[in-house]
Amino acid sequence: MSDVVLDSSALLAVLLAEPGAERVIATLPGALISTVNVAEVLTKLRERGMPVNEARQALEATGVEIVDFDLADAVLAADMRPATRANGLSLGDRACLALARSRRAPALTADQAWAKVAQAGIPDLDIVLIRQAQP
Repeated sequence: MSDVVLDSSALLAVLLAEPGAERVIATLPGALISTVNVAEVLTKLRERGMPVNEARQALEATGVEIVDFDLADAVLAADMRPATRANGLSLGDRACLALARSRRAPALTADQAWAKVAQAGIPDLDIVLIRQAQP
């Protein structure tokens, strides 16, 4: 098991060869990802025209460890809503953060809005941006 949790944007950076992918690749195989974020990744790949079975194979080939979104993570995600709402974080974003918090692991993301959440001081949460903000 890895010591990082991936947001869907981080895994998509790898699968789509986007900037920041190298930072994520360094955590594979074994980085964790929530089933909620898996659904997001597969959805984005489908939107780009990739057949779902091919998308699933690409995801599984990364060696990422898929973790079920359980009741404890649901409670954590719900509890984070007030602190993350102003920054537009979605349920998927909060699912990733909940898993990271419960596992006491950094959350890797490409989503720049998360930097403001990191500054909000949610306890026991370490957010790592995989690429620099665009000017």
